[in-house]
Amino acid sequence: MKKISKLLKLMLFCGVLVLGSCETTELDITQNPNALSPEQANPDFFMNSIQEDFARFVETFGRRGAELTRIDYMAGRDYTSAYSPAGFDGVWTTAYQSMMQDIKVMNTLSVDSGLNYHVGMGQVFQAYTMMTLVDFFGDVPYTEALAGADNLNPTADSGASIYAAAIALLDEAIANFSADALAEPEIDFYYDGDWDKWIKVANTLKMKAYMTTRLVDGSAVSSFNAIVASGDYISSNSDNFEFTWGKNEVQPDTRHPRYSGSYTPTGGDDYMSNSLMDYMTGKNEGAYSDPLNFDIRTLYYFYRQVSATPGQGGAPTNQEALDCSAAFAPVHYVQGDFTYCGVAKGWWGRDHGNNSGIPPDGFLRALAGVYPAGGALDDLTYEGQVNGDGNGGNGITPVMQASWVKFMIAETQMISGATGDAKTSIFEGIDLSIDKVTNFTAKSERFNWIFGTFDGGPALALESDYIDWFKMDLEADWDSGSNEDKMNIMAMQYFVATYGNGIDAYNFYRRTGYPTTLQPNLEPNPGTFIRSFFYPANYANTNSNATQKSGIDVQVFWDTNPASPGFPVSN
Repeated sequence: MKKISKLLKLMLFCGVLVLGSCETTELDITQNPNALSPEQANPDFFMNSIQEDFARFVETFGRRGAELTRIDYMAGRDYTSAYSPAGFDGVWTTAYQSMMQDIKVMNTLSVDSGLNYHVGMGQVFQAYTMMTLVDFFGDVPYTEALAGADNLNPTADSGASIYAAAIALLDEAIANFSADALAEPEIDFYYDGDWDKWIKVANTLKMKAYMTTRLVDGSAVSSFNAIVASGDYISSNSDNFEFTWGKNEVQPDTRHPRYSGSYTPTGGDDYMSNSLMDYMTGKNEGAYSDPLNFDIRTLYYFYRQVSATPGQGGAPTNQEALDCSAAFAPVHYVQGDFTYCGVAKGWWGRDHGNNSGIPPDGFLRALAGVYPAGGALDDLTYEGQVNGDGNGGNGITPVMQASWVKFMIAETQMISGATGDAKTSIFEGIDLSIDKVTNFTAKSERFNWIFGTFDGGPALALESDYIDWFKMDLEADWDSGSNEDKMNIMAMQYFVATYGNGIDAYNFYRRTGYPTTLQPNLEPNPGTFIRSFFYPANYANTNSNATQKSGIDVQVFWDTNPASPGFPVSN
């Protein structure tokens, strides 16, 4: 894979300029001698770094959003202490000092050189980054953020003004992608130089912005629908906006971040979400017991290292490996009929808010699967997994996918009362998601055909049948359900489709309050749900113009719903 670390880029740059050209005998070190100056730099070096920084930025916030919406497992027993301000220091630095600063310098070089496509890509990355920072923190620095030594204490801009600036950036990006350029970026990790697809990305991110702000902007839905009518947006899986990771473990590590958290010499480090696995396998009945309820994507999302979960589905308890396997479920779990401790048949994860210590279960717990982390496909082999197993980390970070767009369209249809149209859009989204996931690896890599049978288990052998049964059962639930039931179905299927990046799921949850059926925190009174996060410590503690927010109940500008607790329903 053509991925270049910052160090390697600097080495290559020095090599091109002839040996010794990166050395200096000058004693004036008012500039960092280890950094490229704008006069020395090539826009492609910046672009390569920006693209990877952006993917890691999305990964970080995608995980946080997924944890709060039970797509991933959240470890914090109460919401106030679940995430520390210092925990966001690294990604804050990446956003401003690395990515945004690199974009600024690259643009200076690119505009003067007629490199319109470089500029357009940077504008897309910058727009998405700034909207995401607003979504998670609220008001943040923007107009004064990159002044360097001229302003070490930038003031925060309003979230609304940043969103407006982001939409303007996306319009400028579309103009740049529509124009000619004197040269193209040397490496485009996302679309390999297909500028029509970059235009679709920019339009789709505008749709995302309009949908997110529809509660505070009366024209947002009509602006959204205008782009839908144009047809110039991400509508097929070939248009998906995603970053592909490699398999290299060191110097540099190009593997998917989720892979390196699951496939280690000692087994798994990360826990999967019991809540999501329970939903996808059919409400704690276990895989294959009722094929009408089983979602085939489960076998791609999660890899089971064992065939049984202690204390679940008739399996014996094992308190050393899974301490809750012999415990009674909390009262609020029993009353709501929520899964507790694990899911039968090896779907071994953790409940929302479980902050227990780590037992010796590295080769027992479920791991990140082949999609999107580049792990192993669950083919019922039940083998412990270590570094290099599965697809070796050759996964993707999804940023925006065609299936998600269908769910955004369905949301506009639901709020207008067009439930029939919404049903069509939702099932189109499900089809796109299933097609993306089940075709993520080549068929020859997934199945071994031996004497006319598959060795991958009943669900993989009958994959198309399981998909048909699953959709048939879901359609029956939709047709017989109330409007609230329909909203819950739409929300849960949206969440399933966004596996790998929970940013939009977190926004949807705060925007609509659905689904109302999520597994609650293990702690009966976990405090107010996180409507926005505390500012990073390196911003709040060192910027004289910054004030740490009073609590996690502070709502971002587009979130005008009732205050927490009580909204969203599931805490």
